[in-house]
Amino acid sequence: MIKSMTAFGRAVGSGSGKNFVCEIRSVNNRYLDCSVKLPRSYGFLEEKVIAFIRGSGITRGKVEVYIGIEVTETVGADVELDRGYAAGYLAALKSLRDEFGLVDDISTMSVAANRDLFLVKKPTEDADRDWAELLPVLGEALAVYNRAREAEGANLRRDLLAKRHHLEELADRIGVLSAENTVGYRARLEARLRQTLETLNMEFDSQRILTECAIFADKIAVDEELVRLKSHFVAFDEAMDSDQPVGRRLDFLLQEMNREVNTTGSKSNDSTIAALVVDAKCELEKIREQIQNLE
Repeated sequence: MIKSMTAFGRAVGSGSGKNFVCEIRSVNNRYLDCSVKLPRSYGFLEEKVIAFIRGSGITRGKVEVYIGIEVTETVGADVELDRGYAAGYLAALKSLRDEFGLVDDISTMSVAANRDLFLVKKPTEDADRDWAELLPVLGEALAVYNRAREAEGANLRRDLLAKRHHLEELADRIGVLSAENTVGYRARLEARLRQTLETLNMEFDSQRILTECAIFADKIAVDEELVRLKSHFVAFDEAMDSDQPVGRRLDFLLQEMNREVNTTGSKSNDSTIAALVVDAKCELEKIREQIQNLE
C-alpha cells in the first residue's frame, strides 16, 4: 500500500502526575528529517522519540513531533530556577517594554507563567518511567498518523492510475495516427511525383517511391518509443501495488516516460500528433506533482 508523506496524527494520555499530548505531522521531503519539540525539562526524551519514529518504518518526509507534558503533581521531584534562562528572559521583557512603551506589568506570577524558567530534577528511574508512560501515547499518535498516510495514499493511487490510463490512451492514439501518417505520405508523394513527371514527360520510377517512403517512415517511426513507454506503464502499475515505498522509483519511471514522449514529439511532423504529445506532457506533469507527495 502506497503512503502519502503528508499526514497528521494526535493522541492524549496520562501518567503518574502528568498529562501527555502527542502530535505528529509531516510534509514532503527527499529524505527522512525528524524533529521533536518537548518541554525543556523533558529534553532527555528527544533521542528516544526520534529513534522510535525512525524505527517505525517511515522512510521519507519532514516529520515534526510535538509532545506537550502537563505536570499535575511534582512528587519526588526538585524544582529549581534556571537562572541563566530567567535573566535572559527578563532582559527581553524589559527591552520589549522600553522599546514599545508598554505598561510595566512584569510580576513574579506573570513571569512564572513561562514554565521553561524552571528545571525539574528527577531521580534516574523517573526518566525511564516518563518514557514508559509516554510511549503508549506516542504509539497511538503514530497509529493515527499512519492511518492518515494510508488514506491519503489510497486517494493518490486512484488519481495517479486514472492519469496513467489517460496517458496510455494518448499513446494509443499517437500510434494509430503515426501509422496512418506514413501511409498518407506515400499516397501524397506518389501523386505529386506522377503529376510532376507527366508534366516533364519523364518515366515514373516506382522503386524510387518505395525508397523515399521507407526513408520517411524510418524518420517518423515512433514504434520503439511507444513500446518502451508501455513497458514503463507496466512498471508503474506494479509499483502502485507494492507494499514498499515507491516515491523515488515512480519519479525515475516518470523521467523515462517523459523522455519517450519528448522523442515522439520531435519525430512527428503531424499537427494532430503534436497536439497529443502536448496533452501527454501535461498529464506527465500532473503525475509528477502528485508523486512528490508519495513516500
